[in-house]
Amino acid sequence: MPTPKPTPTPPLALGLALAVISTSDAPLLLLDAELAVIVASRSFCRAFQCDPAIVVGQPMATIGGGEWNVPQLDSLLRATAAGFAEVEAYEMTLQQGADNPRRLVINAHKLEDAEGGEIRLLLSVADVTDARRSEKQKDDLLREKAILLQELQHRVANSLQIIASILMQSARKVQSEETRGHLQNAHSRVMSIAALQQQLAKSQLGSVALRAYLTNLCRSIAASMIPDPALLSLEVEIDDSTVEADISISLGLIVTELVINSLKHAYPDGRGGKIRVGYHASEAEWALTICDDGVGMPDPGEDSKGGLGTSIVKALAQQLGAEITVFDAKPGTVVTVRRSLKQRADEKPLLGEGVAYI
Repeated sequence: MPTPKPTPTPPLALGLALAVISTSDAPLLLLDAELAVIVASRSFCRAFQCDPAIVVGQPMATIGGGEWNVPQLDSLLRATAAGFAEVEAYEMTLQQGADNPRRLVINAHKLEDAEGGEIRLLLSVADVTDARRSEKQKDDLLREKAILLQELQHRVANSLQIIASILMQSARKVQSEETRGHLQNAHSRVMSIAALQQQLAKSQLGSVALRAYLTNLCRSIAASMIPDPALLSLEVEIDDSTVEADISISLGLIVTELVINSLKHAYPDGRGGKIRVGYHASEAEWALTICDDGVGMPDPGEDSKGGLGTSIVKALAQQLGAEITVFDAKPGTVVTVRRSLKQRADEKPLLGEGVAYI
């Protein structure tokens, strides 16, 4: 161990500064131009297990067992002493013993001495070992959660496919046309939920880009429910909006119900046509529109009281704080779900009478 340099008697102002640093509760070092220790705080000595009486006058690189001999830190400190740089939040690993690495954040600043012109560096040390360990544990937990979520999504998708298959097999076996229709409706809804779940599973972000999401959802619905794409098509026109995942679920379910409604009722007897799904948002509002060019609204004399699909769409719209409007486009029907983004906090959302013949 090198012989410590003799410590000259400091002036009063310097002596006061040394006393403040020495008694500081923060790990601090005051270094000279050659990176020798002028004074070390008792917090530093306690944290890094060194004797304050021995460390004074000792080169920083030789403190303890030489664990502070870090070439990059040495270069940064010498550049700071020369006035070329400052050490700001330099993070390093201090290896004290074989099994005790510590993660430290170093800050160092050059102090100006107008009287003697001597160069001094004030170095502070923050131990972030526990914080970094906590961050790693959190990252590990998030990674484990993502793996478990992916496995759950696969199981849900497989279960939905099995349920849909059982429903379709049952529909083929029953003799009652009414029962067969109910089973086929249940099969369609299960398949639409499976398509919705598949699209959501692909999104790893807290927000969902609606263009890709609704386009893929409609593509899945069309593939499972439109036998002849040349006769009947499903088009999507969505802007660049992104929404939170829970909102995207509600929008996806509304689209699924309304598109299935059009496929079931707007084109009887093998008619052809086009169904359009659109979504556009501004600072004032957003609007989801599903329109078809089919047979249009039922006659006033017909029973147009909504069914299960109507209840689902109305409930989802109410959940979103949106209103539903339906009108006869002649030909076809247009359904719009609209939400004002400047709605008063005490204003209740308005709901239409539902969607005809769902």
